[in-house]
Amino acid sequence: MRVLVSIDDTDNIHVKRGTGQLASEIAEAVEKFGWGRSEPVTRHQLLVHPDIPYTSHNSSMCFSADIQEEHLNDIIDYASDFLVRESAAGSDPGLCVVAVDRLMRPGWLIAFGYMAKHEVVTIEDAYILAEELGVHLSEHGGTGQGVIGALAGAGLRLSGNDGRFRGKIKIKADNDIASVREIRSQAWVDTVKCLEEGHILDENDLVMLGETVKTVLLDGKAVLLVSPMMLGDDQVQWVTCSKNQLKDY
Repeated sequence: MRVLVSIDDTDNIHVKRGTGQLASEIAEAVEKFGWGRSEPVTRHQLLVHPDIPYTSHNSSMCFSADIQEEHLNDIIDYASDFLVRESAAGSDPGLCVVAVDRLMRPGWLIAFGYMAKHEVVTIEDAYILAEELGVHLSEHGGTGQGVIGALAGAGLRLSGNDGRFRGKIKIKADNDIASVREIRSQAWVDTVKCLEEGHILDENDLVMLGETVKTVLLDGKAVLLVSPMMLGDDQVQWVTCSKNQLKDY
């Protein structure tokens, strides 16, 4: 069974352990307890608006996991207790857990995720949709505002076309140059793709690794985006995209 676990609003400006870290720890627990196998966490940017309270960037965190069906409630119970215990004081944590195989109207959940990127939505909106879809949605402190981002994050992860994977990729490479094959053998990277033209690089193509090497979620895959190099060695035609180039993901 494939599930999505999404959380939001677990931190405050005074703590370093943000929502992404907590999501990663829940993902690790899924594997630690033998409940299933987790994929890396993605960060999903939501609307920044004066009417929406948020800590820094108003983003939610989500991961996918393949689990044994009998452990679905174990994951919900663990994540719920974990958020109560580990969320920062004054935060408004929310949790959403979606059993993808049981979801009858996935398009509705995806639409809610994209709506939360562009419009102000309410806690009531989130609960009404969650009940209609039969997905788990719960608040674990404060105002409960985090349920909006938690539900939206699940929808955006489900879309397969939104979000950046949490953390930087570390690749061992001479002079910061690696082939696509070397990159894929060392990190969770499905595809290396040109940002501007959209074509997929060959396994032997060489890539200059920039300061920030991050993957994004596109077509349900972990994609490393690159741009053509304007100058440099004739053999090296590509460079990883900068943080600024990835800001829209």
